[in-house]
Amino acid sequence: VENLVFTFTHKIMHLLSQSGVPILLQRPIGVGSAFEGWSPFEEDSAFCFLMPLKAPHGHIFHVEPGTAEETPARNFCIRVGLLCTCTAEQQLEKTVCFVHHPEEELRLNVARGLLQSLCTGSYLDVKKTACWFQQKLKEVWRALLHSHQGALTVLPSSRSCRFQVKRDRRRSLTIEVIFGVQRGDSDIFLSSQASEATFIPSTMWPESYAVAELKLFRHMARQGPNNPVHLRCLRTCARILNSTSFSTYTFKTVVMHLLTTIPHSSDSRIFYPQHLQAIMRYLWCSLKKK
Repeated sequence: VENLVFTFTHKIMHLLSQSGVPILLQRPIGVGSAFEGWSPFEEDSAFCFLMPLKAPHGHIFHVEPGTAEETPARNFCIRVGLLCTCTAEQQLEKTVCFVHHPEEELRLNVARGLLQSLCTGSYLDVKKTACWFQQKLKEVWRALLHSHQGALTVLPSSRSCRFQVKRDRRRSLTIEVIFGVQRGDSDIFLSSQASEATFIPSTMWPESYAVAELKLFRHMARQGPNNPVHLRCLRTCARILNSTSFSTYTFKTVVMHLLTTIPHSSDSRIFYPQHLQAIMRYLWCSLKKK
């Protein structure tokens, strides 16, 4: 799955470079339960990738908090502005500053054309970005060898790009690409993914900790056996969600809290019941406080 998504991304970047269009896409990162090792329904699981976006040359992303009246906390707007690159130009002797070189109007117009298709006003738009990526995905699929041996189906999604790939007689792969802007050098991203129960404007980007969570799970996996107890507990909790109103992320949050507060267990057969009981007890106490 990773190789397939990497191939798509590479082809899209190549297509953009041939057209003289600035490249915003970075190497995608596999996130979510399928990559953390606890996917409850492996045969039907979707593979989620976070696609980092980087401001093209001569531009900068300004992060602005949303107002309390418009959106809940931890949601932000991403304003796109011009960036003076004169210092970089002097050092590299190849880059051109759009701010102080009006003769580069043609290249600036190309960049503006791309940003206009991704923005509403001066702000990066989640839905427009997802739509743009879906169009590029369809273009590169036709150019790939896979298109002669399988089928690509783009699924309905307004804040991400969801699609299925079926190759030969293998089972279909469901893939979701979400988009994000990294906050500095941290593992925190402003992501296009939003809670299903929450409506937010398309120019709002919720804060996401998916990459940080992935690193936590991988770190814990290196500390113990092949089937750590916390992963078994998460699979069990996720499977019982059909009869409850809790989201999978609720149980995941509890497990991550317990991972950082209780000793790591080496034998999942012995400690599995204890940890499962600890998860339910913590959840019950949290609900009681509310």
